Amino acid sequence: MLVLDGRGESASHLAGRYRDGKLDTLATQALPHSLGLVYEELTEHLGFLRSSDEYKVMALASYGKPRFLDRLREQVHATGDGGFRAHGVDWAALAPPRAKDEDWTQDHADLAASTQAVLEELLLDLVHWLHREAGGEALTMAGGVALNCVANSKIAARGPYRHVWVQPAAGDAGTALGGALHVAAAREGTAPEPMPGADLGRGWSDEEIRAWLETAAIPYEEPDDIAETVAEELARDGIVAWFQGRSEYGPRALGHRSLLAHPGRAENLERLNHVKGREEFRPVAPMVLADRAAEIFDGPVPSPYMLFVHDVAAAWRDRIPAVVHVDGTARIQTVEERREPLVARMLAAFERRTGLPVVVNTSLNTAGRPMVDDPRDALECFGSAPVDLLAIGPFAVRRGKAFA
Repeated sequence: MLVLDGRGESASHLAGRYRDGKLDTLATQALPHSLGLVYEELTEHLGFLRSSDEYKVMALASYGKPRFLDRLREQVHATGDGGFRAHGVDWAALAPPRAKDEDWTQDHADLAASTQAVLEELLLDLVHWLHREAGGEALTMAGGVALNCVANSKIAARGPYRHVWVQPAAGDAGTALGGALHVAAAREGTAPEPMPGADLGRGWSDEEIRAWLETAAIPYEEPDDIAETVAEELARDGIVAWFQGRSEYGPRALGHRSLLAHPGRAENLERLNHVKGREEFRPVAPMVLADRAAEIFDGPVPSPYMLFVHDVAAAWRDRIPAVVHVDGTARIQTVEERREPLVARMLAAFERRTGLPVVVNTSLNTAGRPMVDDPRDALECFGSAPVDLLAIGPFAVRRGKAFA
């Protein structure tokens, strides 16, 4: 296992082997050397919010070339013993800082690309070192750095492990989950159970949702099948706010609190970024049935937590342009009917209407706001954003009727 974060009590990295309920620590990296802090510093240098917007830097990297890579390697490199050096980068000597409201330049994109490249190199070195020391076929990863889905894909493709698993709330929030699982296993005297999914938050019954709608005095419908209703709206190129089941744990929308759109319209990327108030360079993600993913996307499958990027097959890039990033990749979510029957039914219904087994999926929130959690959040988001349909439990709220 690898844990890579900004900072812990005294270290930023741990490599270990977990066996028979016991963790053997094989290597750690003492602060101030930290891959997470290096990426945080770059995030701030590029005018984004430190300890929050690192994923924007990862997206911007796709627009650049790693022309600063050799100079970055002087400060960021492995030491050959399971540790590394990552400290003291003079960012301003490489590219000028960007103010928050300034347009980014090619220098900024190239610096992002260079830092992403050196991160990937160092991670691969650590992964190979760990495998030499501990062996095994499966690598588990946690820590904020493990949310870098581009690097995760390089580890899966070029690393020595057959399986790579990343906790969906791999950042600081995941500490609470790990602690709870550890205590529960110790109390029961059993090994921790596999994580069943990310939908660990609050949920509401159909009648509770109906009560919210009645209190809001908003017109709504109760169709025979909300999945069919949503598929029909998406096929007409409507944007759908999707609120179903329990809210999700971690930074990804995985089919419970999502904004959905048609992937076959290239302009829907700009449209969704406008709805959410996001930067124009940021991609949106596709959800796809697990048994259809391999014919469209090349990369680790299944990928239920949207923590890897995949190359989009050439034959599909023009068919689903809204979800294809500038570098020809997509950060996919695979959907298994057994785990997510409603989402799977919606995807199948959309394919019957359009011939496309993919739907755009991004988080149900607007810029600077947390992801929607309860029905009131959903109604407020629907009321403030140009969304055509709110699918909330078995009910449908249409913008034309709600705000006539």
